Amino acid sequence: MSEADCIFCHIVAGTKPCHKVLESDSVLCFMDVFPATEGHTLVIPKQHFETVFDISEAAMQAVAAAVRRVAGAIRGELSPDGITIAQVNGAAAGQTVMHYHVHLLPRTEGASMRLHGSTKADPARLDELAGAFAARL
Repeated sequence: MSEADCIFCHIVAGTKPCHKVLESDSVLCFMDVFPATEGHTLVIPKQHFETVFDISEAAMQAVAAAVRRVAGAIRGELSPDGITIAQVNGAAAGQTVMHYHVHLLPRTEGASMRLHGSTKADPARLDELAGAFAARL
C-alpha cells in the first residue's frame, strides 16, 4: 500500500477526520471508528511504515511511549478489568490497514476477544471519550 492510498496517512495529513486523543511530532493517537470495545484507541507513527518489519527503532519507541501513556488514560477513565494491547502484521494476521498501528482495547472479564468491530461508533461518543482520555494525559 502506498502512502497516497493509506487512510491513516490521510488522517495524519488532516485530509480525513479523526477523534484525536494525543498528537506529537512523530505519533498520532485516535479513537477507532469501528471499535471492538468501548474506548478502542489506535496509536500510529505519523510516518508511513506498513509492519513491524519496516518501522524504524525511533518510531517504534515513540509509539511504545504513547501506548503506555494512553493506556494509563484509558484505565483511569474507564476502569476496565484489563487492556489488550495488540499489534498485527499482514492480512493473514488480521491487519486491515497497512500502516503500522497498535490497538488499545479496554476489556471486561469474560468478553470475547476480537480486534475489529463491525458497527460504526457514535461520533459524539468518540469525541467524548477522546476528550476524556486526552484530559488525563
